[in-house]
Amino acid sequence: MKKKQISDYRIASDADSIRHSFLDNLYFVQARFPQVASQNDFYLALAWTVRDRLLSNWIETASTYYRQASRSVCYLSAEYLTGPHLHNAVLSLGIEPQIRHAMAGLGLDLDDITAQEPEPGLGNGGLGRLAACYLDSLATLQIPAIGYGIRYEFGIFEQVIRHGRQVELADMWLRSGNPWEIPRPEINFEVGFGGTTEHYTDESGRYRVRWQPQRQVKGVAYDTPIPGYRVPTVNLLRLWNAQACESFNLGAFNVGDYERAVEEKIASETISKVLYPNDEPMQGKRLRLEQEYFFCACTIQDILRLLLHRMAHWICCRRNSLFSSMTPIRQSRWSS
Repeated sequence: MKKKQISDYRIASDADSIRHSFLDNLYFVQARFPQVASQNDFYLALAWTVRDRLLSNWIETASTYYRQASRSVCYLSAEYLTGPHLHNAVLSLGIEPQIRHAMAGLGLDLDDITAQEPEPGLGNGGLGRLAACYLDSLATLQIPAIGYGIRYEFGIFEQVIRHGRQVELADMWLRSGNPWEIPRPEINFEVGFGGTTEHYTDESGRYRVRWQPQRQVKGVAYDTPIPGYRVPTVNLLRLWNAQACESFNLGAFNVGDYERAVEEKIASETISKVLYPNDEPMQGKRLRLEQEYFFCACTIQDILRLLLHRMAHWICCRRNSLFSSMTPIRQSRWSS
């Protein structure tokens, strides 16, 4: 029997390969072995296993879009009610029987594992579900598309009953990690808030206005694959996480002003902290406006970045094509 390469196990859909990938992720990603692993360890290991197969399709999809210079739909929404990713990915890939067989061979039940995944706190109502359905449909129809939104740290809330009364608690859906997202720290943009405008005349004597923001917040991209149903196309959901441009003031810390040392970090991260903050007070209305402006500003900058990258690629291809067509002329000139 020919020994399979490691890469084969990461993308193959048969039960043996899935079982091998699952144990590989349990050992080398979770640093656990089955006898001491928790249900959450099993969930994360299986999520990495299924994600590997999604990413294989994602890379092929992205490279196809790149080669064909495909125009993409850019969909912006303040929320995405995607639902749990694991079961949806398994159904989309059409590998549920193989995964059930692989997990049963290890004494595990797929339904018990999928029940461990928390509901992503990225959406709440009909608007969020509609946005998620749009992305699913675009991928299923194999239409190039990117969804843009905010990576909320906390969902809208969780309801519990204490002493006979309903209590609302923070929805900490990221407490155990999110294996479906891919951080892209190199894709980040600065967004300005507040400030003043300055009027001046440029070198040509033209009247100009320059904006000086009061503060700036950095938006960092986090990518999530969105698979189409029973097709190899996997599109992209890109969410923006708000971070401080300078997250720690060492000077303030050294003089004992510890609160001011992290003041900018707290103020910046508030933008992507909670899905739909209470907007009854004026501060809540302002925060919602900041959220909308923040993710729209990041998205527009990212669209321009992609456009400039595509133009640079097109120019490079045209130049190479021109040079290749000139090669026979140069050779004949030198030969003569």
